[in-house]
Amino acid sequence: MKAKLLEGKVLAEKIKEDLKKEISALNKSITLAAIQVGENPSSEIYLKSQKKNAENLGINYQLLKLDVTTKEEELLALIDKINRDSSINGVIIQMPLPAQISRQKVIEAISGIKDVEGMHPANLGQIILGKPIFIPCTAQAAFELVKSTGVNLYGKEVVIVGHSEIVGKPLNLLFLNEFATVTVCHIGTSQAGHLEEHVRRAEILVVAVGKANLIKGDWIKEDALVIDVGINKVGDKIVGDVEFGPAAERASFITPVPGGVGPLTVTMLMRNLVKAVKLQ
Repeated sequence: MKAKLLEGKVLAEKIKEDLKKEISALNKSITLAAIQVGENPSSEIYLKSQKKNAENLGINYQLLKLDVTTKEEELLALIDKINRDSSINGVIIQMPLPAQISRQKVIEAISGIKDVEGMHPANLGQIILGKPIFIPCTAQAAFELVKSTGVNLYGKEVVIVGHSEIVGKPLNLLFLNEFATVTVCHIGTSQAGHLEEHVRRAEILVVAVGKANLIKGDWIKEDALVIDVGINKVGDKIVGDVEFGPAAERASFITPVPGGVGPLTVTMLMRNLVKAVKLQ
């Protein structure tokens, strides 16, 4: 393997040390509220990570668990209460939500200044303007890993595979704001038979689809920088969206799965929270 591993934990620890100093300087109580509706095994892992990171930074962490039968208006009423509670600085809603609750309505109900996930339309709009306040955590984590390599993004050929609101779309804007040339691929690209040709020319490749080994290792451009956001279970193994072994032989940098983007995502949540406290 010639590629250098981009491990999220290393960068996360560095950022957390800076956050500890910022929090100490603020000299005030900070509280993050997490809302979970019903039970979800994947959410449990993320919740534990949130709690652990918050406690490590001296942040109060409140987990509000609601029954799976909770009505939409009940959840919206709780969010309104949190919005008006000055002792709570940020709120995160665990996804997915039950079928009776509109994800978009819930996101839009959160106060923009407490939206530490960066998913409120006003916060996404700030990224379009090139003046981001709160950036979606996974997109922010992927971008931080790219920047940690010291690469000059100006004019770089960037290919993003996946166009979700959480990763692909905000990342597209972040790269555009750095004057990279960005191509966004999705299921339509794949069905049209053009995915491979786009991936082959990527100097920087970010893949966030959730399909194991979708991107073949021999598609990777020599010395490309590869960020694999995908997390997929194959048998008893966790693998990414990129065929890791062959890709690592061609890339200059590559994120491992697990251990790449994931460990940094919760740190980005905490960074958004500290920023929220300052703005409030």
